[in-house]
This record gives sequence, C-alpha cells and structure tokens, in this order.
Amino acid sequence: MWIGWIEFDLLLGDVHSLKQKRAVVRPLVAELRRRFDVSAAETGEQDLYRRARVGVGLVAADRAHLVEVLDAAERFVAARPELELLSAMRRLHSSGDE
Repeated sequence: MWIGWIEFDLLLGDVHSLKQKRAVVRPLVAELRRRFDVSAAETGEQDLYRRARVGVGLVAADRAHLVEVLDAAERFVAARPELELLSAMRRLHSSGDE
C-alpha cells in the first residue's frame, strides 16, 4: 500500500476579499475531488485572501498509480488561469516504510 500527498502553495489572481477567495478555492477543491477521486481540502493560509494552501491525498496499491494521479493533479492546478502555483510539496510513503 502506498500513501501520498501533495500540498500546493497558491497565489490567487484578482481576489480582494475572503469571500472572493472562497469563490476560487472551493470550486478548485471540488474539481480535484471529482476529477481525480482524491481527498482534497484547503489546508492553510485561511486568513489571507490572496494566498491559499490546498492539500491532496491518495492511497493506492502501487507507487506508479500514486505518482500518476499526483502528477495529473499538479498539472491541473498549474494550468488554472485564476491562480499561480508557487510551489508543490509532495510526500510518498509505503506501508513497508519504517
């Protein structure tokens, strides 16, 4: 069993309030969940209206599938015109890791 996650540090575009931020982040999280069948949530920077952290997690039977899904999710986020992907931090662990 493999467990992996990726956390995106995002700079939001034309956003001037927390309400506008929610209008960008909520659809992004929902689309990540729907499109890639992963767990996804806003994980940080909730009090800053132009910054967001979004985490995506996945459990898979093999490493190749895990990497494929996380890569696709990263490409999807990077291609969004309403935000800028500043960084993506990824971690992979197998059930055999000590």
